[in-house]
Amino acid sequence: MTETTSADALLPSAVLWDMDGTLVDTEPYWQQSQVRLVAEHGGSWTRADGDSLIGSGLWHSAKVLQDHGVDLTAQEIIDRMTDDVLVGIRAHLPWRPGARELLREIRDAGIKTALVTMSFRRMAEEIASNIEFQGFDLVVAGDMVENAKPHPEPYLLAAGRLGVDIDLCVAIEDSPTGVASAVAAGAATLGVEHHAPLPHDGAFQHRSTLAGVTLDDLAQFLRQKKKAEAAA
Repeated sequence: MTETTSADALLPSAVLWDMDGTLVDTEPYWQQSQVRLVAEHGGSWTRADGDSLIGSGLWHSAKVLQDHGVDLTAQEIIDRMTDDVLVGIRAHLPWRPGARELLREIRDAGIKTALVTMSFRRMAEEIASNIEFQGFDLVVAGDMVENAKPHPEPYLLAAGRLGVDIDLCVAIEDSPTGVASAVAAGAATLGVEHHAPLPHDGAFQHRSTLAGVTLDDLAQFLRQKKKAEAAA
């Protein structure tokens, strides 16, 4: 069984994964690139500056870097950061604890998956290709949407292209921006706190790691969401 049809069904129709910070720990590579770019143009960049961009679309990040003195076009900034991060991941791709194990369990159960990231497609596809099994049916990347996270468009597009109801999907995220996108889209959302603190507002499930998280846990999160909606 790969799709749910009621609140009592066992499995989500699809599991939608964020990438940076959720599947792989690439945030340090992004921040190192930002530090170098700003320094090359005579400015300074703090950890707080970098943290403020976690989960954001690259066009927004480029504008912020321009505001910090980087005298390049937005596309040039995006290309430079993407190239820098690709160099890093080709040297060492740091998987987040429990991520590949959970993804493998989901795939073995025949459940659809999508990678939903604000990184551009060339990076997303390279990271997906490093998984030792076919991890994703679909990639939705930052250069494929009009509206970046926290807008719900990326998750709605993923569900639409997979042919599933977003209300019967589980999304896994690590940033406030990403969590906001998934919740606004209507997915049952699991926030796995890592580099950026997440709110504890009851709008999503909260964990500190994916290590030990199972498909049964995701199914339970979905059932809890559906029961809360029915009771509202």
